Amino acid sequence: MKVLEAKFVQGFIRMCNDGWEQGWHERNGGNLSYRMKKEEAESVKEELKTDGEWKAIGTSVPKLAGEYFLVTGSGKYFRNVILDPEDSLAIVEIDEKGEDYRICWGLVNGGRPTSELPSHLMNHEVKMQATGGKHRVIYHAHTTNVIALTFVLPLEDEVFTRELWEMATECPVVFPDGIGVVGWMVPGGRDIAVATSELMKKYDVAIWAHHGMFASGEDFDLTFGLMHTVEKSAEILVKMLSMRSDKLQTIIPQNFRDLAVDFKVTLPERFLYEK
Repeated sequence: MKVLEAKFVQGFIRMCNDGWEQGWHERNGGNLSYRMKKEEAESVKEELKTDGEWKAIGTSVPKLAGEYFLVTGSGKYFRNVILDPEDSLAIVEIDEKGEDYRICWGLVNGGRPTSELPSHLMNHEVKMQATGGKHRVIYHAHTTNVIALTFVLPLEDEVFTRELWEMATECPVVFPDGIGVVGWMVPGGRDIAVATSELMKKYDVAIWAHHGMFASGEDFDLTFGLMHTVEKSAEILVKMLSMRSDKLQTIIPQNFRDLAVDFKVTLPERFLYEK
């Protein structure tokens, strides 16, 4: 099978375009990666090169040794992925030590995988272990309203989780474990990758202050839906704060506990504090 005919590649391209249409990917902003299933790699192996140059990842991810990833390219525009995926995307293979990668397909006009590759791979490793291999997608986007909130809310997991839970009833069902927050850090390096991977041991979403969001999920629909839900909740909060600084009524802690029973989710009590 040709790479561009594969269902997982078509799903990846659609997700890139959906993110662009949401307005989350100005210029070359944001990145996406997908840990391919063994049968998916096998199905497109005829188009995968095996003579590419090995290059350092910039960190060590031994649990990902031998894995293949479909990733967006550094400096590539999400708006162009649907038009020319072979220029914008790459399939990379991780070596037997989890320290180097090589390009097996894509980036036909040159380039390299996303500059956030260390963050993506470290978090893929964490989420693969935490979910027994179920999580395969890592997505980073510049979500406008979430970014705006990082200038006015305390950069604390408890505050962001509670405020966003209160904005839409579905939120505690969609992200019952809450949301982590990383203070501002230089993007693309090992430090932010380490900080994010620590948060992703307990959350599926991390907010990067003044930068955007980082989300993990089992497939494209669930991961995009998670990002979309958080950002929509943030939009509601931004609108509410623009109307008045306090709430006349809201969802209270006992409401959340009742919701958890009916929807069979566990909501950590540390997010259900009395204000």
